[in-house]
Amino acid sequence: MVLFLLERFPGLSTEVAWQRLTDWPRHADVAPLTRVTVRTPPPTGVGTVFVPRSGIGPLAFDDPMEVVVWRPPEGEGSGRCRLVKRGSFVTGWAEIEVHPHGDGASRVVWREDLRVRWLPGLFDRLLDRSARRMFGRAVDGLLAPGDRGPN
Repeated sequence: MVLFLLERFPGLSTEVAWQRLTDWPRHADVAPLTRVTVRTPPPTGVGTVFVPRSGIGPLAFDDPMEVVVWRPPEGEGSGRCRLVKRGSFVTGWAEIEVHPHGDGASRVVWREDLRVRWLPGLFDRLLDRSARRMFGRAVDGLLAPGDRGPN
């Protein structure tokens, strides 16, 4: 099991940062060998279920997640989303927070408790480094300027 925190200051408004981070299908654009299926109708809220599928062929696995807290930012306020991983291979939870920071910008905090079944604790340090790198790249990609989403 690993517990880690990522923090970013993307220079985006809280609303735009929130939209980019909680556009579940868009996560497939920044995570190699991954596709995302949303199993519940829009809009996203408590009870929304989406399933990233990562890997190739027989080495692929599903990572079903359910939104259990959904508080989008309103006005000058912060937003918070909590996901619970419901898979048989990867479990744990993730929290995404978007806070106002400075003049019209935001601060993003991503916390994750990641557990991989059948992986001995001996591998926690490697899992921690790999997860920080992988999720860090994904968060950076989701928040990057460009034509992949709302600016």
